[in-house]
Amino acid sequence: MKSIFIMAVLAMTATVSQAQIKNAQTASVKVYGNCGMCETNIEKAGSKSKMSKTDWNEGTGMAEITYDAKQTSLDAVLKNIALAGYDNPNYKAPTEVYNNLHGCCKYDREKTTGVVPGAGTTEQHSTTVHGAGAPAQAVDQLGTTFSQYFNLKNALVATNAADAASAASAMLAGMNVADMNKMKLSEHGVWMKVESQLKADAGKILSTKDIGQQRSYFISLSTNMYELLKAANTGEKVYLQHCPMANEGKGANWLSKESAVKNPYYGAQMLTCGNTIETIQ
Repeated sequence: MKSIFIMAVLAMTATVSQAQIKNAQTASVKVYGNCGMCETNIEKAGSKSKMSKTDWNEGTGMAEITYDAKQTSLDAVLKNIALAGYDNPNYKAPTEVYNNLHGCCKYDREKTTGVVPGAGTTEQHSTTVHGAGAPAQAVDQLGTTFSQYFNLKNALVATNAADAASAASAMLAGMNVADMNKMKLSEHGVWMKVESQLKADAGKILSTKDIGQQRSYFISLSTNMYELLKAANTGEKVYLQHCPMANEGKGANWLSKESAVKNPYYGAQMLTCGNTIETIQ
C-alpha cells in the first residue's frame, strides 16, 4: 500500500512539473551514461526553469525531455547535455569535457539511433553523432564568419550603421551554413558553446540601424568571437584590443587584423582610444 502511495506521489509530481512548462512537447532520447552521478549531471544540464525538464533513466539510458517549443528546442536541450559531457543522437560531447567526467561516468562512446518528435508524432531515425571524430581533412567552415566579423568591426569604426547591418547579415548567413561535422576538432567544442549567442548578437546588430545599439551588441559578439578564433588557430595574426571607456566605463574588447588601434565603440570621437592586449597567431 505504501509503495502504491509513493508511486502515485511521484506520478503527481511529474504531472505538476510538466504542467509548469507551457507549449510542452516531449521526446524520449538515448543519452549515454552509467550511474547515479550521470543521472544528476544529465538532468541538471537538460533542465531549465519553465523551459525544459529532463528525466534520465539509469537502467535504460533513455531521457524523457519535456520542453517549451516556443522558448527552446529539443536540439538545444541535447546540445546542453552534450556540453555537460554526455553523448546523444544529435551531439557528441567535446572530448575534453568527456575526459574530465568522474571515472564511473566514462561510458562507451559510439554512434546511436535516436528518437525525435515529428509533426505531432514521434519518429525514429538513425543519425551520426555530431563531432564523432574529426574528418581526416577538416574543411574551413568559419572563414566567412571571421571575415565578416572584421567587416563589421570596420563599419563600426566608420560609424556606418547600414554597412554594419550588412556585415552582420553576411556573418549570420555564414554561421547558418557552417557544418560542425566538418570543423576542426579544436573548433568543435567552442562552436557548440558560443554558436547560439553569436547568432543572437549578429541578428540583433542586423535588426537595428542604431549605431549605439549595434556597438553594444558588438561587445558580447567580440567576446565569443575571440574564443572561437583562438580555437580555430587560422595561422593569421590577429590583435585583441581593449577600450577602457567602452561599456559604460567597464571596458570592452574587439579583434583587429591591424596593430594600429581603430576603436569600433567610438569611431572618430575617440579613434585611437585603447591598446593591444594580446596577439593571436
